Amino acid sequence: MIDIEELRDCFISTPSKIVMLLVDGLGGLAHPDTGRSELETAHIPNLDRLARESACGLTTPVLPGVIPGSGPGHLALFGYDPLKYSVGRGVMEALGIELEIQSGDVAARGNFATLSSSGLISDRRAGRIPSKVSAPLCRMLDQIELNGISSKVYPVHDHRFVLHLRGDDVSDKVSRTDPQQIGAFPREAVALAPEAEKTAKAIRTFVQEAKRILKDEQLANVVLLRGFSKLPHLPQMGEVYRLNPAGIAAYPMYRGLAKVAGMQVIPTGKTFIDEIETLQKHYSVHDFFFIHYKPADTAGEDGDSDGKVKALEELDTHIPRLLELKPDVFIVAGDHSTPAVMASHSWHPVPFLLRSPWTKAEGVEAFSERCFARGSLGRIHANQVMLQALAHAGKLIKYGA
Repeated sequence: MIDIEELRDCFISTPSKIVMLLVDGLGGLAHPDTGRSELETAHIPNLDRLARESACGLTTPVLPGVIPGSGPGHLALFGYDPLKYSVGRGVMEALGIELEIQSGDVAARGNFATLSSSGLISDRRAGRIPSKVSAPLCRMLDQIELNGISSKVYPVHDHRFVLHLRGDDVSDKVSRTDPQQIGAFPREAVALAPEAEKTAKAIRTFVQEAKRILKDEQLANVVLLRGFSKLPHLPQMGEVYRLNPAGIAAYPMYRGLAKVAGMQVIPTGKTFIDEIETLQKHYSVHDFFFIHYKPADTAGEDGDSDGKVKALEELDTHIPRLLELKPDVFIVAGDHSTPAVMASHSWHPVPFLLRSPWTKAEGVEAFSERCFARGSLGRIHANQVMLQALAHAGKLIKYGA
């Protein structure tokens, strides 16, 4: 994989505009009853038409066989080598809700979850309890005191929250308590380095106190923590690519990702329609836009094949509004695959489409995994997508003599 900084002298600023529509959990797998993936099942005439006039292929977010988290999957599409530039889930969530994170602070991503009477996790997301239910629970957890460490709990969205730690020698070298599977016991926080023992002990205390506080809750009766992290230091997209980039996302974590990559995060509403309207209002200001679509991933993680099909069909109805802006380069990509038949992220390659004045019909008949496997772009690393976008936008000049 290349490092974006190695090509710093090849990037130039131009008036051309790039819009990257990032469909979370875009890829899928064939349903055993139909033999068709969610994309192959969905009625998506606008995406199919777009595929017939674009360059198409498949991306590998990290490495073949490696299941990507949302962070690595997004950062790769922004041009970063996900094996070199790591951003923890906790700090992404924290930045996404506008928390002030200082150097040395640690943030963790928290889930309210459901523990059965036998002590096994029956639902990692507590039935996706709404924010109006989870926010009061966060206020209860915010009263927990940890010896020598200041802790604050902030609601994020639905079942998600952020645990923010501050104090002398607070460490992010702590293992997750979330086993990330149903039917397993929650894990105990363990220090991954000698200097993290104080923090790990504090986390164990927090989890036990949270369990005591939540014991009478029907769904959200336990907390799961992962993504212990500090502020990252990434090359900034605007500086390296000579862009004026902007990020538009309804979900906080993805705003956090855009922020650490150096994009200006534009406030928006809670729906994808809100995101499109925000894009339209600010279209004249920036030359690169990342716009995020979440529902396909949510349905995939819930194992809801019909729900994912409907989410893709809903997305398809909005494609004309995005194309009306006439971006010089329009990209449809995904951070990872989330097949409903697996009810989780997977290692499978992800569909990727790029339309520009330099792309012509190449025989791809429809927007799907199987069709894109025959596309002209082939199978590429996801962190090469930005190079394709910049080249098609006239923002990448000759390398070498």
